[in-house]
Amino acid sequence: MKNRKFLLLSIPALLLICSLFAFRIVDFKTSKSLEIFFAFFRELNIFYVDDTDSEQLVKVGIDAMLESLDPYNEFIPEENIETLEFQTTGEYGGMGAIIRQGKDYPTIAEVYENSPAHKAGLMTGDIILRVDTLSVKGLAVDHVSRLLKGVPKSNLSITVKRYGSSDSLQYSFKREKIHVSSVPYFGMVSKNTGYIRVANFTADCSKEVESAFKNLKSKDKITGLILDFRGNPGGLLQEAVKIVNLFVQKNELVVYTKGKIKEFDQEYKTTSRPADTEMPLIVLVDRASASASEIVAGAFQDLDRAVIVGERTFGKGLVQATRSLPYNTQLKLTTAKYYIPSGRCIQAVDYTLRDENGNVGNIPDSLSSEFKTRNGRSVRDGGGIVPDIQYKQPMYSHAASILYGRNILFDYATRYHHAHKQIEQPNLFSLTDREIDDFYEYLKEINFSYQSQAEYQYKEFIKASQQEELLPLFQRFADSIQTVIDNNSLKAIYAKRSEIKKLLEEEIVGRYYFQKGRVQCAIVNDEIIQISLGVLGDPNQYSNILSASSTEEKVGAEM
Repeated sequence: MKNRKFLLLSIPALLLICSLFAFRIVDFKTSKSLEIFFAFFRELNIFYVDDTDSEQLVKVGIDAMLESLDPYNEFIPEENIETLEFQTTGEYGGMGAIIRQGKDYPTIAEVYENSPAHKAGLMTGDIILRVDTLSVKGLAVDHVSRLLKGVPKSNLSITVKRYGSSDSLQYSFKREKIHVSSVPYFGMVSKNTGYIRVANFTADCSKEVESAFKNLKSKDKITGLILDFRGNPGGLLQEAVKIVNLFVQKNELVVYTKGKIKEFDQEYKTTSRPADTEMPLIVLVDRASASASEIVAGAFQDLDRAVIVGERTFGKGLVQATRSLPYNTQLKLTTAKYYIPSGRCIQAVDYTLRDENGNVGNIPDSLSSEFKTRNGRSVRDGGGIVPDIQYKQPMYSHAASILYGRNILFDYATRYHHAHKQIEQPNLFSLTDREIDDFYEYLKEINFSYQSQAEYQYKEFIKASQQEELLPLFQRFADSIQTVIDNNSLKAIYAKRSEIKKLLEEEIVGRYYFQKGRVQCAIVNDEIIQISLGVLGDPNQYSNILSASSTEEKVGAEM
């Protein structure tokens, strides 16, 4: 009996000793590693043949450490704190415009509606020459961006060169607190179907969605709603929970997190009275829908509250938190994984498993597990959210990508805006055949050159043939092929006329109706919208998809 008591008393003590010993081993490893690092850094800094930048060396070391873990960890120096705050809140002090790098000077790529820049008269396409009295020629975009931002109510003067004007133009105004809406557009896409585009999950995003929904309900007799999260990279987890709360009952589990530290283990439930728990919902997603977007789509799917339409989502099931560091710097790091109501984690990549080259891979389907929705439908973990109706979004053609990437469409839209004071409403605007022909004439005016994929492959073939000394054997045929390519260099551009027309229309509409107009123009004739309307218009199909006997549907087209 005494031996049993001794044993019972000894086990906890032994466990405590083991845990302390293990902690000391870990603590020793950390201390040892830090001591080696400090000694290494000191020796490097003192004895390296050239002068070194201590801050830059430390930054490179920190970035390398974080990169070895996963791509969502980030060291944020003091000068980038404002950027982090904007990503979180959607607010900053400035003029309300996006700028991009130009040849010598930055160009205004987009002006926000009703912003100080808009009210002052600045336009998309304006080339910025000076900020206050400082020439910005040759300055990097992030440098110019810092010059433009500042405390609200502070003075700002900008000198620009505008298309069609021989003289530079100067605009002086005050900076304001800029809020970039998470809901760039909402409206009706049919007689009784509402539509809300959600671009990100910044602070109060849920309030914007709720306001848009109530606005649609008050003005129109909507019987169905489409929530569009395509291209939405995510944001604040709490805002995702609140958006789900708008359409499900109070006290429903939406997501829970698990981390190494207990304080990061949390459950997130709906806490408020919902706006509508009965209206049929369609949620649109694509391969760029990530994080908070996946929480919303996944929770709706697990609770059988909405039909998900689109592409398999990105698969980011990791949660980041920011930790304060000395000298007003911060560390954004992964602290937990999140799990949606069925119990699944949708993380698609295992960063702990790397090949000999350090590359990570997707979690194979064979290692994924099956889970059940509330109605008993089968869903799986480890690979993003798989939509109930899969629709493969057409990819931009190579020709269209080149025109977009080289800002050819942007520059032509600037020219078009200069020549036309007004255009039709975004959902009605359409370029005429003559106007499209004018665009192709514009390509000739600027001596636009285009290397088709066929030409690229041909040149690679010629290069390989020269290396293997085979070219003389078929030089005559090679010359004939080159002649055909030279005579038809722009044929691929002409072949994509309808695609280029649509992209041009969106770019042009943005000059007159801003971000809201671009979205409205983009969803006209959007096939995925038509598919969604078909589902909402067929109550039997809608309910069957959400029943346990449903099977995943696949539609879509390649382009």
